[in-house]
Amino acid sequence: MEDAVLQSALRRLFARHEVELEPDEDGWLLTDGDFPAIRAHWLPGTGSEPGRLDVDVVVAEDRCLEDSFAGTDAREALDVFEQSSFHTLLAACWYVTDDRRMRIASWDIGLRTWDVFVGPLVSRPAAAAPQPMPADAALALQQGVGQLSLAPQLHWIHLLHRREAGGGVIREALLDGEPWSDGTAMLAAGAWPELPAGSSARQLVLLDVRDY
Repeated sequence: MEDAVLQSALRRLFARHEVELEPDEDGWLLTDGDFPAIRAHWLPGTGSEPGRLDVDVVVAEDRCLEDSFAGTDAREALDVFEQSSFHTLLAACWYVTDDRRMRIASWDIGLRTWDVFVGPLVSRPAAAAPQPMPADAALALQQGVGQLSLAPQLHWIHLLHRREAGGGVIREALLDGEPWSDGTAMLAAGAWPELPAGSSARQLVLLDVRDY
């Protein structure tokens, strides 16, 4: 799928949720000519490897959330984006909330109250439907985030749990795109469900300081 076609597909996806985005000459889709802005790029796979859809969301000057989604083609990867991160981003960045597709919590971190946008736990191979974050995992995440000193702006956490075909386990937590060692240790502590060999689970969580 050409990037221009992909851009049109993204615009239609947002338009279905009453968010009108404007394209610019660099492939970005802008909100009223400003941030947040989003664009996507498709990298075809080679051999038996799936392709990759890269999605970038600029939330503020010099602050860009980057995410990637695997698929046999761009359409499948775009569907994975819609099932996993889209509604979480839509709520946190464009203030359009669908409670059926993600969850909003309120956490006290330091001296501030934060709105926490919790996306579904999405597995690959795909389950019948994305699952909510297990209660024990949500508590572990809240405790881990509570130890952080966060600037009063939007933050994002990517969680990945993968079991290789040979049985090895990969766990990774990223905070604002950077490795978060305490988050990775939290995953290793076992709050997330065990996975069968050759499968993975991923999740996106966004935090934004509440305005009073």
